[in-house]
Amino acid sequence: MEPVTPARDNLLWYVVLGCLFGIVLVKSEVVSWFRIHQMFLFQEFHMYGVLGSAVTVAALSLAVLKRIGASAMTGEPICVPPREMGRGYRYGIGGALFGVGWALTGACPGPLFALIGAGSSVFVVVAVSAIAGTWTYGLVRPSLPH
Repeated sequence: MEPVTPARDNLLWYVVLGCLFGIVLVKSEVVSWFRIHQMFLFQEFHMYGVLGSAVTVAALSLAVLKRIGASAMTGEPICVPPREMGRGYRYGIGGALFGVGWALTGACPGPLFALIGAGSSVFVVVAVSAIAGTWTYGLVRPSLPH
């Protein structure tokens, strides 16, 4: 039997943690079409509460990491570099496309594999479409105004 290398070992941990995260997403109903539909109709606080909690935890975690001087595995300090927003219409168009896709499919692209794993096989079509869209963007990116 071949010994497990550190790279393979790390990959296994990513798969295990990804599966556990998918289970949390399904059990918390964050990937539920019904919950997403209620969010877009402003009928329930559930999704806004989850998203707001995630942003709060991420902000606090980054602040703590910065305060204690934590560094990445590469030795670089952990920080979020400032970004220039550039021309606003790009973000408006991108956000609108993302929102329309989310509203039409009832699924954010992030947990698509969790939905498929939970038995919603119709989301295979959405996942293939998301991959095709990403591939198309990569193909036309050099000709887009950035």
